[in-house]
Amino acid sequence: MKKIYILLFITTLIFGCEENDDVPAQPFVAAFEKLSVNLSTITEDSEIAIVFSEEAFGSGEIIVQVSSGEAVYGEDYATIPATESNQIIIPFSEGDDQTSFTFQPLMYPYTIDDNNTSITFEIIGINYSGYSNIQGYTSTILSFETSLGAVISPEVGGPNEGDQVFIDLSTEEVTSAQRDSWDLGFYGGDEFRVKINGSIYMAAAELESTDIDAVSLADVEEIQSSVAVGTFDPNNEAYIDDPSGAISGTAINEISATDADNKVYLINMGYYIGTETPAAGSVAIAGEHRGWKKVRILQTSDSYILQYADIDATTHSEVTIAKNDAYNFSFFSLEDETVVTVEPEKTNWDISFTVFTNIIDGAGSYGYSDFVITNVVGGVTAYEMSTDDVSYADFSFENIDEINLSDDQRIIGADWRDVFSGGVYNDRFYVLKDVEGNYYKIKMLALLSESGERGYPEFEYQLIN
Repeated sequence: MKKIYILLFITTLIFGCEENDDVPAQPFVAAFEKLSVNLSTITEDSEIAIVFSEEAFGSGEIIVQVSSGEAVYGEDYATIPATESNQIIIPFSEGDDQTSFTFQPLMYPYTIDDNNTSITFEIIGINYSGYSNIQGYTSTILSFETSLGAVISPEVGGPNEGDQVFIDLSTEEVTSAQRDSWDLGFYGGDEFRVKINGSIYMAAAELESTDIDAVSLADVEEIQSSVAVGTFDPNNEAYIDDPSGAISGTAINEISATDADNKVYLINMGYYIGTETPAAGSVAIAGEHRGWKKVRILQTSDSYILQYADIDATTHSEVTIAKNDAYNFSFFSLEDETVVTVEPEKTNWDISFTVFTNIIDGAGSYGYSDFVITNVVGGVTAYEMSTDDVSYADFSFENIDEINLSDDQRIIGADWRDVFSGGVYNDRFYVLKDVEGNYYKIKMLALLSESGERGYPEFEYQLIN
């Protein structure tokens, strides 16, 4: 993973005392003020502070060694005071409790090429009356973990698109999960909400009964054909989660603290991942149908109680699933009867490439491949930009319009690609704000592999703070 680091190694300098009534007996310690600083936040001249363990009883100097790797002093960065023989001499006066030098980011605005820049500052000495012997050392690292940008090719699984891929833009971290490995997602926030797996075209319908063991196939046969994705009936929107990502729009109603209010749900389990090899440029998303289940969900304290069974079963299984507020959702597989890991922690991803259940106006729910969602549940927002207004290359922080940021997870969606030509639209790009307040511009680069196979997306992004 590419990262930018300024390593500020701090030497704790402890010097032996001479017998002098004017000089205290305790050691004098100097250290850099901060343990971590993000280089992307340094857009202008910035002070790097060195703090003392006590006020200085006389004037002196801190000697800092500079090592900068491929970064060129005077071109990529500079300091005040300037370096001489790769050292900075930083003065301080009697009564000072800290000193500092100025770091000048001459390379700003940063580009992707700056990702590997590394500049090391190390305190190697102190000139201070009565304190001439170094007795010990400590160190600290200022790391810049926000990526300036990258080109990423998410491995979604080719034309079957078998994986959901999650990307953290600030770290370039990419994680994935097989999209039919889970069925239900239990919300970790304040509300008691449960989502279904739209990436395999699941659907859910509330029944009248509150007794899961009493529900049989005869009770649901009449509605089964409607509780599905892709029926071209606008009424089937009621059986899927709100595709905008709004947590209040789950197909399964909010779980009530009153057990009698929580009904049984018929669950269309959707489809296994396809295994066929389609013609070049096409996809084979859906395999065999996964069948049907019935579920009833209750709440207790900070946990969910999930009851589940096959449609005709007269007994059910039950599991307690604790809320975990470090994640948007805790995921459960009805097929494997276990909690599974799918998404990273809620602050550790920004966008996801996935198969997706969306809505077509007037035609109800419909399945989409090559879909990109933003982590709106985790607080990520985004909007689309037209190159008619400003080009991707020229778009900068000054062009950002906060009012356009949207909490609809479909901002990127599937409109970035042309499935007929196999190309991507070059007249648009996207602006994203992550939960840490970083802004990125995102441009899609490819839909197909070099051999023309679908399911090989590629995109680039750049930090524009």
